[in-house]
Amino acid sequence: MKKTTSRDGTTIAFDQTGQGAPVILVLGAFNDRMTGAPLAAYLARRFTVLAYDRRGRGDSGDAATYTIDREVEDLDAVIQAAGGAAAVFGYSSGALLALAAAARGLAITRLALYDAPPGQPAEHTQALASLVAAGRRGDAVEYFQRRMVGIPDEVVAQLRHAPFRPALEAMAHTLVYDATIVADGHITAALAEVRQPTLAIAGGAGAPVMRRVAETLAAQLPGGRAVTIEGATHDLAPALLVPVLERFLDG
Repeated sequence: MKKTTSRDGTTIAFDQTGQGAPVILVLGAFNDRMTGAPLAAYLARRFTVLAYDRRGRGDSGDAATYTIDREVEDLDAVIQAAGGAAAVFGYSSGALLALAAAARGLAITRLALYDAPPGQPAEHTQALASLVAAGRRGDAVEYFQRRMVGIPDEVVAQLRHAPFRPALEAMAHTLVYDATIVADGHITAALAEVRQPTLAIAGGAGAPVMRRVAETLAAQLPGGRAVTIEGATHDLAPALLVPVLERFLDG
């Protein structure tokens, strides 16, 4: 594990593996850097891969006040640790964060986005913040699962007993961050500012809305194109993702 420091003084932890051109993994809700470890291991055969804990997760620090700009600065700190410029792979809400960073002019060479989510009502952010403030972290997890992801009630009930449930509750406060990122209009208004070659990827076996989002992003981004990976779901499946990513990252 390595560490770097964001502009506001927050410590950001990351793992670095492999050799070659740098690629940074920016992951989504309920994810820390270990979620991306299998994908990083595949990519590390040809690239230097940096997988980091977004603020509030894993070994990274946090601050009392959250803004998207702070998370953009976190990514910038990792880019600087990578040598000053890097390709970025964004997953789920992390894809929208990566887009925000590109629109703000970070030194991103190429941008790959997997299953970028559709916009969500801004009211979710306050609802999640209220649950976390009241100490109802489990309720916040289930609110996000049910209201934002669309997991059926019976499945949400089953997940209460999953061995990873404590880890989800430990990250519950960061769901407020993800809800902020995916709130309607926060990111998409700046798409015209994204000049990097961008590949919007969706899983062919996932929710149809993800394919629609990928196609919309590709149409709106000056350097964008979309691709669907047949058989892929919302999960990160290295064997399916890596061939597509390698072709794109190699230019």
